[in-house]
Amino acid sequence: MALGETSDPVFDLVIVGGGINGCGIARDAAGRGLSVALIEMNDLASGTSQASTKLIHGGLRYLEHWQFSLVREALVEREVLLRIAPHLVWPMRFVLPVLPGMRPAWMLRAGLFLYDHLDIHRSLPGTVTLDLKSDAAGRPLRPGLTRGFEYSDCAVDDARLVVLNARDAAARGAVVRTRTILLSAVPQEDVWRVEVARPDGAREEIRCRALINAAGPWAGDIANTVSGPDHTTRIRLRLDQGSHIVVRRLFEGDRSYIFQNGDGRIVFAIPYQGEFTLIGTTDHEFSGDPTQAAASEAEVDYLIAAANLYFTKPIGRADVVWSYAGVRALIEGEGSAASATREYRLEKIGDPPLLHVFGGKITAYRQLAEKAMALLAPHFPAIAAHGAWTAHEPLPGGKLGDGGITALVADLAARHPWLDRALLSRWCLAYGADTIALLEGASSTADLGRSFGAGLFAREVDWLVRHEWAMSADDILWRRSKLGLRMNAEERDGLIKYLAGRA
Repeated sequence: MALGETSDPVFDLVIVGGGINGCGIARDAAGRGLSVALIEMNDLASGTSQASTKLIHGGLRYLEHWQFSLVREALVEREVLLRIAPHLVWPMRFVLPVLPGMRPAWMLRAGLFLYDHLDIHRSLPGTVTLDLKSDAAGRPLRPGLTRGFEYSDCAVDDARLVVLNARDAAARGAVVRTRTILLSAVPQEDVWRVEVARPDGAREEIRCRALINAAGPWAGDIANTVSGPDHTTRIRLRLDQGSHIVVRRLFEGDRSYIFQNGDGRIVFAIPYQGEFTLIGTTDHEFSGDPTQAAASEAEVDYLIAAANLYFTKPIGRADVVWSYAGVRALIEGEGSAASATREYRLEKIGDPPLLHVFGGKITAYRQLAEKAMALLAPHFPAIAAHGAWTAHEPLPGGKLGDGGITALVADLAARHPWLDRALLSRWCLAYGADTIALLEGASSTADLGRSFGAGLFAREVDWLVRHEWAMSADDILWRRSKLGLRMNAEERDGLIKYLAGRA
């Protein structure tokens, strides 16, 4: 179906950007009865939204900058996301060692006390003090680290969170089109005329009553693409790159670490994909094309040095099995990259309205979408008539029932005793209750189809193509999953050829 092929030739909203903010807004708007088209120039979550530290958190370091309301909002949202996406968002304990010469223990404890109590309805356990000489958390750390604190936050599969918001939006009537490039947008009378290039190169015009710029680090470019005297933004953006490295597992157990660094920043070391440790992030001003962002040698060295300051087992460049970088849009004037928070700003301009989404972080995406709806409510009576709803409705696969993921895995293992338990666990964490549909009709491993290696079968590939807009090997191996960490070149080539044969 072409974008304009609807019963009403004019959409209520066209959203530019298939990251977490664009997909979150699309879901909220479609659920309130608005007609929505979302266009993304690459794959969903192919920009900043796949390059986070994989955390849903309040932002402990923002307390130093007196950003109490920002932290509280994020902590409240942490509880919401645990409820609506229990297969993608899971609790994690973080160990914060006290290092002489850094922030003193009393300051850390005071900050963690605030962190525990800014959300009085939290479900996660609070902070405890650790004796690192006797606690298992101290085993991988340097002998001189004797005291620390342990607190709660959450981990997330960031790219899958984006995709599931898009899936729910589409289920509620939104049109989602990837590999579709915005060429121009011109206001004419009471609508926007939006010209796009489809994946086949053909041009198409669509019309909408409101245009939303949720293009992340490209938001400034989009702001310059749209035209009209009443649609000029006054906000200036600065781009900031954050990089991460992945190494073979540095420590046992499921707790993460948060380390203070000599420059005042903090670095996380997080158990990742079972066999690895994720270390990040950096903050450096960025210029150029965000699609070309990559961890620099200096950033890799910075993260290695931060890990070696704390861990007994040293690492070097040869230990890095993967690195990635994402570019975040910060609002100009917020200070240095290291001190700037991830506050977002929504700017509505003109009539027909143009809504710019600047900044933000993955934890706050759903609240951001609600605020976007509030700004657009004067133009669309359906928004107020329906009211806010996304805090209570689970994302696809999120209706797990009593016992959560553990019970789902146990039930499906009993019903499919032939299925590899590690594969089943991975599927349940990725697809939640939709794993039942993924397995429908399968009674043996042969029913899963061709094996590409690393636990990837044709049945899952076909599901991702049909239901989740996957088109390329990278879509599957680095966004819908992280199986690229385990797949060799020959296996990857087999997947590429299989996808080409499906086209």
